[in-house]
Amino acid sequence: MAARTSGRRRCCNRSASGSLAIAHLPLAERLTRLRQPEIRAAILSETATSTDDPLFFRPNYDKMYLLGDPPDYEQPPENALGPQARRQGRQPEELAYEAMLTDDGRGMLYVPFLNYADGNLDAVREMLSDPHSVPGLSDGGAHCGIICDASFPTYLLTHWTRDRSRGEKLSIPFVVAAQSRKTALSVGLYDRGVIAPGYKADINVIDYDRLHLHPPKVHYDLPVGGRRLLQQVDGYDATIVSGVVTQRGGTATGARPGRLVRGAQGDARKFGAAAG
Repeated sequence: MAARTSGRRRCCNRSASGSLAIAHLPLAERLTRLRQPEIRAAILSETATSTDDPLFFRPNYDKMYLLGDPPDYEQPPENALGPQARRQGRQPEELAYEAMLTDDGRGMLYVPFLNYADGNLDAVREMLSDPHSVPGLSDGGAHCGIICDASFPTYLLTHWTRDRSRGEKLSIPFVVAAQSRKTALSVGLYDRGVIAPGYKADINVIDYDRLHLHPPKVHYDLPVGGRRLLQQVDGYDATIVSGVVTQRGGTATGARPGRLVRGAQGDARKFGAAAG
């Protein structure tokens, strides 16, 4: 299961006099145009058509948030753009437009649409605490332009063991075990998930106090300029795979000892009970 809600980044709709008219421009020039009152008015007057994806073009602004820096995935309902707009006597589209122009046009809007019906992550905590749950659900590979699920392992540590303020946390031993030994056992990887003689030496060395998740950033580095979201993190001093250091201080060493895993690994009778 996922460590937090699933979310989406929203982009503006389009018209001949609005977003379509400037879509081809370089980002810096597009930003200048987007800040012009006539372009802003044209884009904000656009309406959705019957063929537009309702997730992006007919959004619920009571469920849309400014993600922020550091990213906040558990914001109270009053922080949503809809309530903010009503308090200010404005339209929520205006707030969304302004939010996306922050950070030099890279501002992120957060739209939780699963596991957030109550406006908090209490339900997620209940599911994570269930002994039958396995963390790590991800469809980011299929939707890498609007989701960045690669940050879930870090978020489990930063939010659930350290930073959460709107509910109960989880213990460090629980989260570490859930992401290592218990997950390994659930898929038959009996030879890993603990630090002990004879086990596969896959280890993250973490500066816990310095562990910090940055907001996602859009990169256009896939084939034919395809878009994906990447999320930088601080605090990993070293990553070790099969006893070989593959990253140090967040920088790859060039070593790639990892290999494709096919099926169960290790003898369940030898490894299965240890630290299980």
